Amino acid sequence: MSDSTNPSTPKPSPSHPEMTPAPVLLTGATGFIGTSIQRLLLDSGTSVRALVRPGSAHLGAVDPRCELFQCSLTDSAALNEAVSKVSAVVYCAGSVRGRTLDDFLPANVDGVRNLVSALREQQLTAPFLLISSLAASRPELSNYARSKFLGEETLQEQAAPPWTILRPPAVYGPGDTEMRPILKLARRGLVVRPGPKNQRVSLLYADDLASAVAAWLKSWEQCAGKTYAIDDGHPGGYDWASIVAAAGNARLREVGIPAPMLGAIARLNYLAATLFAYAPMLSPGKVRELTQADWLCDNTAFVQATGWQPQIGLPSGIRLSLEQH
Repeated sequence: MSDSTNPSTPKPSPSHPEMTPAPVLLTGATGFIGTSIQRLLLDSGTSVRALVRPGSAHLGAVDPRCELFQCSLTDSAALNEAVSKVSAVVYCAGSVRGRTLDDFLPANVDGVRNLVSALREQQLTAPFLLISSLAASRPELSNYARSKFLGEETLQEQAAPPWTILRPPAVYGPGDTEMRPILKLARRGLVVRPGPKNQRVSLLYADDLASAVAAWLKSWEQCAGKTYAIDDGHPGGYDWASIVAAAGNARLREVGIPAPMLGAIARLNYLAATLFAYAPMLSPGKVRELTQADWLCDNTAFVQATGWQPQIGLPSGIRLSLEQH
């Protein structure tokens, strides 16, 4: 009996180079959001090349299924190697603490520019997704917001690669250190409110942001050259009473912090950071962010382009955030 298989056609094999899917390059892979992205992509069968700075104390956060690539975002030669044969770039690296604008620029702006330059040096047109921040929509408020805006501008100014920007609001979930204290107080019915009484904010669970990245990978051509502010789909965001209710407490005890008091605390913290050379979270700029009347998103355009739908509502998200570590 003759073998009907065409001998010139290679059989599928994990070792055959043509059968190995090109990886997605992920920066910021060891961060709170980055770990959610790497896990979801890997679980869906997407190969991930995790870019981690040399000597990082968080190598344990890299999933063993990732291809680990250690290099600095300032190392041009290493970045040229890092982008070799990638199918896409997801830029999730970022700085959220700093005293001056210069403290935020290396991760939020310079890294974007250097990675784009590496892609162009390698003559690659792999799509580029920048995980920015809703704060970038108001760059006048803080050095952080300004740096996020400049990172977006740096990407937009390049002729290539095809880019998309996501501007998530406050992101929460297991492993988060910023929102967790707020959610713990909300479960007790207590809100320490920095902004105006009628303040409304959009929120997004980390795994839903990761699923938005996966949806973009499948539909990046429809998203090229566009910026999307996405959230959990709750119309009009949340006020503090609805956050407390979602946390499972029927009684709201609300304590407002006068803006002058919060500003004074931030200035003292900024002075201490200058004297003792640490990167502060609470700064005068952060106070301006915290005291805005609203931070709201609209999923409509991104849903139309990708079909993405967030799955985790606030009650479930709070429960998962506080019960998982």
